[in-house]
Amino acid sequence: MAWFSAGITSAVACRLALQKYDNVEIYYIEVGLSHSDNARFIKDCEKWYGKKINIVKNSKGFENHVDVINKTRYVNGVGGARCTVELKKNVRFELEKELDIENQIFGFEFSKSEINRAVRFEEQYPDARPLFPLIENKLSKNECAGILQSAGIEIPEMYKLGYNNNNCIGCVKGGKWYWNKIKKDFPEIFNEVSQAEKEVGHSCIKNVYLDDLKEGEGRKSDEVQFECGVFCEVEFADIIHPKTLKIINS
Repeated sequence: MAWFSAGITSAVACRLALQKYDNVEIYYIEVGLSHSDNARFIKDCEKWYGKKINIVKNSKGFENHVDVINKTRYVNGVGGARCTVELKKNVRFELEKELDIENQIFGFEFSKSEINRAVRFEEQYPDARPLFPLIENKLSKNECAGILQSAGIEIPEMYKLGYNNNNCIGCVKGGKWYWNKIKKDFPEIFNEVSQAEKEVGHSCIKNVYLDDLKEGEGRKSDEVQFECGVFCEVEFADIIHPKTLKIINS
């Protein structure tokens, strides 16, 4: 099984998996509030792969991450984002129980932070038997973007708008720069999340509600390179694992 997130890195990871392994099935988790251009990107990648991408959704009926906030009364915290768990992580667990999966392919790129997360993921979830083709081939996100463009595939619109990732629009892991940009590019979603914050009494950004965010606050360079996948990145994010440097230097 290969996980497709409609991001640059996962798209190339799926292509490499199809070239190397037999009987690879590709899965995309629909999260509800993603950019409409994702539908185009999925179709383009299906043509590139010569294979259909299976689309699945959470079984609890959550419409999107704002719905998760409203129904669970939880935004973000030391345990990570509840929406990642409900919309993606639990879907992975359900599919693992349902399907006979030999290995799972993930789009972790070749960088110190991503290798660290990959090593920790493998240690925490050994039953997933994960494979990381981008790390194996030492491919960065920028190199993956070049591969897509060489294949005649336009990168997803969220990257063109200047965002680092193609997550849900209005990701609760974003910082001040990110949310000021969301306010400008997607004001309706900004207002939805802002209202949800007030209703549950918790903010996305520590100690700052979106309504109190000042125009121009935050810098893109200060943004954490958050990625929303079928795992909870908070579990593996902080300390460089000793295996990481060995992989980087190999």
